[in-house]
Amino acid sequence: MSTSATTNDREEGLAFRPKFDASGLVTCVATDAATGDVLMVAHMNDEALRKTIESGEAWYFSRSRNALWRKGESSGQTQRVVEMRMDCDQDAIWIRVEQHGAACHTGRHSCFYRKIEAADGGTRVSFVDAERQFDPEKVYRK
Repeated sequence: MSTSATTNDREEGLAFRPKFDASGLVTCVATDAATGDVLMVAHMNDEALRKTIESGEAWYFSRSRNALWRKGESSGQTQRVVEMRMDCDQDAIWIRVEQHGAACHTGRHSCFYRKIEAADGGTRVSFVDAERQFDPEKVYRK
């Protein structure tokens, strides 16, 4: 099959054929279904993707731990998938979720709690929507 036929099928067809990277992962963006807030960006391998589709709960693959994990399995801060989409070339996933608790391991609603702005001669970073919903030290005891 030609590359253009494969590309056209992947971009215009209805076959679900995720394009995993060299590490076997696709990027996943999770947003709050109610507010549209971007909650987090994570990765899914084939197993995490299948478990998410089958269960309706968000599953991810942790690159740092080299392990599969269900969102909220240790923190209780779960994500129920409302809708799942893929991008045009099927190398990224977008899930709209019902977030129960905080999405970020730092205890915040979203992982995107710092704003970046141009400043005189450089960059300024400031906190936005940075209130913690839980104490990570208590939730993630080691």
